[in-house]
Amino acid sequence: MTEQASGLLMVLTGNGKGKTTSAIGQAIRAAGNGMKVCFIQFIKGGDWKSGERQVMERLADLVDFRVMGRGFTWKSDDPEKDRALASEAWAYATDAIASGQYRMVVLDEFTYVINYGMVDQDKVFEVLGKRPPGVHIVITGRDAPLELVDIADLVTEMREVKHPFKKGIKAQRGIEF
Repeated sequence: MTEQASGLLMVLTGNGKGKTTSAIGQAIRAAGNGMKVCFIQFIKGGDWKSGERQVMERLADLVDFRVMGRGFTWKSDDPEKDRALASEAWAYATDAIASGQYRMVVLDEFTYVINYGMVDQDKVFEVLGKRPPGVHIVITGRDAPLELVDIADLVTEMREVKHPFKKGIKAQRGIEF
């Protein structure tokens, strides 16, 4: 089997847990193979030190980990500020994709940004379609738009079968964050 010259567009979606976790694993796999990775979190943000953020910061030589949101947008107290941050993060992402510096760019929770109209969907598809050869893109988030699913090379849907939250068990360090 030979390595593919063109990069893949991968989408991790669905209502089940594990989309960001899977993207973290993909980024670590790429970094482990000497690939430079840019990992941008569009929604999670603030000073919250998640486990993934802490480990990725330890891999700073190979992973540029950017937390560019300020929290979960559907609970926002300032949607305009969230929109401005999403726009800023998208500008950073488009530069990272085009730079030639990264072999993989992860757009974590990016489907929300698309679905809430925080970025121009046509421009998103244009950037994704014109990415440099050899640049892999990973997009995570629930409810991936059908247009995104159609142009992706790989789509994995996480389906919730059972979750401890439904039994009243709260999020736990090392599992959800």
